Amino acid sequence: MSVNSIKNVVKAVLFFVAFSLKQKKILTWWTKESPYKDYNGIIADGAIRAGKTVPMALTFVFWAMDSFVGQNFAMCGKTIGSFHRNVWSWLHPALIIRGYKIKEIRAGDDKHIRITYRGKTNKFYIFGGNDESSQNLIQGITLAGILFDEVALMPESFVNQGTSRCSVEDSKYWFNCNPDSPVHWFKINWVDKAKEKMLLHLHFMMDDNPSLGDKVKDKYKAMYFGVFFKRFILGLWVIAEGAIYDMWEESQNTFDDNTAPKGLKYIARRTIAIDYGTTNPMVFLDIWDDGKICWQTNEYYYDSKVKGKQKTDSEYADDLVAFVGEDLPDDIILDPSAASFKTELRKRGFIVRDADNDVRDGISVASSMLGMRLYRVHKHNCPMTCDEIVSYVWDEKAKQRGVEQPLKIKDHACDAFRYYCKTKIKSWRLKAS
Repeated sequence: MSVNSIKNVVKAVLFFVAFSLKQKKILTWWTKESPYKDYNGIIADGAIRAGKTVPMALTFVFWAMDSFVGQNFAMCGKTIGSFHRNVWSWLHPALIIRGYKIKEIRAGDDKHIRITYRGKTNKFYIFGGNDESSQNLIQGITLAGILFDEVALMPESFVNQGTSRCSVEDSKYWFNCNPDSPVHWFKINWVDKAKEKMLLHLHFMMDDNPSLGDKVKDKYKAMYFGVFFKRFILGLWVIAEGAIYDMWEESQNTFDDNTAPKGLKYIARRTIAIDYGTTNPMVFLDIWDDGKICWQTNEYYYDSKVKGKQKTDSEYADDLVAFVGEDLPDDIILDPSAASFKTELRKRGFIVRDADNDVRDGISVASSMLGMRLYRVHKHNCPMTCDEIVSYVWDEKAKQRGVEQPLKIKDHACDAFRYYCKTKIKSWRLKAS
């Protein structure tokens, strides 16, 4: 590709924004005049909203269509749905505007996207790398290139299977992600070995995205706390250690009868969040959402080990009916493993929803809710919640195994709190606050 062609590549995408130097490097690193043209791939990591996804996805297709004909390529997200939502929804019209012809083959076993440009046609497959079994989906295909969007959220087995399928001569790997733990497999095996593997590594900060104004940057900076601030805003691969909710401030995250909002039941939506337990404690949290702040007005905490008596699902359901009183909640957010209790509650007429049990994302949302003072707990009615939040810590032994998870001690109210935040609080709400 000539220098003029390189300029045309950049100009072709200027309807998004004027690209930064790092974004332009993503767009052109593979071209004939580039000093990185013989590299095996590229890694773009760093802060959220730093402008990695748009140039990566666009130039992946530009490169594929410029370099090959009649080949297979893969584009991967954590799930197929997330890739469609985060990438394909805007990439598809962007390519059409530029004259690419696209046909989506949705019937039969060979589902793919057929892209044609200047007489060349290639196939693009979309895969989701959600769990260990995902590697089976990509097994057997021969690829000329593969794009992993948010690769740090995928299992290593899936990524290894995908890269191993790139056996066509001059095939390349394309990775982008936000940072995770410094002992994350992608950091150790790919980022730290980028030179060894001949991969171009570009680290992004928000300032590398010229489409973001200062107000937008400040808004995102106000959304994250603790380890998530360091990773998503500062773009650092840092360990999660110590207190999980170190942004908790009793003076700002609690209330009492004197400071409680008046007439809450007339202006707010009520949800009961439940962490189910038989030998472990059973927890109900009574949460009222007034559209801005979520007020946890009460808790139920039954520890069968302390009480010396286990209860049946029916007895717990009786307790819930008494706990709820006359003002029925809009819904019950329930531990997804509690199938029998869900059945019992539905018999009682409750609307029950399975909680979203994504621990990492749940803790991130819960941290933002606490840090932005959008979640407040009644300090007299909810003593166990207040106690658990300040003692909720990362598991040091798990960290040594390269796993990030909370210590499973005194975490039951925190689990119910996390279920509520991850299931009910939408990302737009945190951005708007």
